[in-house]
Amino acid sequence: MTTSSPLSGSALAGALGHEVADKRLDILRRIGQVGSISEAARGADVSYKAAWQAIDTLTNLAGAPLVERTVGGSGGGGAQLTATGRQLLDAADTLAALRHQALAQVAQRSDAQTGVVPRLAGLGLRTSMRNQLPCQVLALQRAGRAMQVRLGLSDGSTLVSRITRESAELLSLAVGNEVLALAKATAVAVVAAPAKAATLPNRLHGTVARLARSTAGDEVVLTLACGLQMVGFAAAGLQLKVGQAAVVVFDDAAVVLAIDS
Repeated sequence: MTTSSPLSGSALAGALGHEVADKRLDILRRIGQVGSISEAARGADVSYKAAWQAIDTLTNLAGAPLVERTVGGSGGGGAQLTATGRQLLDAADTLAALRHQALAQVAQRSDAQTGVVPRLAGLGLRTSMRNQLPCQVLALQRAGRAMQVRLGLSDGSTLVSRITRESAELLSLAVGNEVLALAKATAVAVVAAPAKAATLPNRLHGTVARLARSTAGDEVVLTLACGLQMVGFAAAGLQLKVGQAAVVVFDDAAVVLAIDS
């Protein structure tokens, strides 16, 4: 029998993240209901491998076992939640109720005061990635063991993210989803327009808004055509200037997706 201890506040926050309706929690809940990882995967409409990825991720974040395997018996064995796993789901239910109440109050006040409800997705997301772009999923296409996700910005420009198929399953990605595209500034190159780096799948045009000079290469903040800001680095000696047209280029594997459903 696997032993488990009560979750600390920091472990709960890490495991629950900023989205209490996480697909991973749905899988964990189904395991508690049906006593089988494979059945839980089928019920959540994900692969067995994706279900194990969900369990492993939540276990790492919680810092304690959430599921224990049972062996033998008339059913040939299965799985059940540990006390920590049940505690995590109880916390998720509490947070879901509080979150729904808070968002309803914000929406009501915003409508009354300005007629506009601000976009709240991602406000609870803390990450070292400085580039966070609200996008809409335009298409999904398998690429071997990966999934290429084509994303649209508000001005019609597009970018591509390459993630694992299991990650796409756990995010329940579908055409029309609103997502956040995240990219590390160090993975983004800034080049003078017109861009020459045709080998990279992502190229977004904009204007230099700010820059910090360095002998190793300038850090550049670009205002994209859609009005969003993006940070990257220019090669040493390029000598871009504020107001100059430029292009950010980056690989599809550098784009991480986050979704708030």
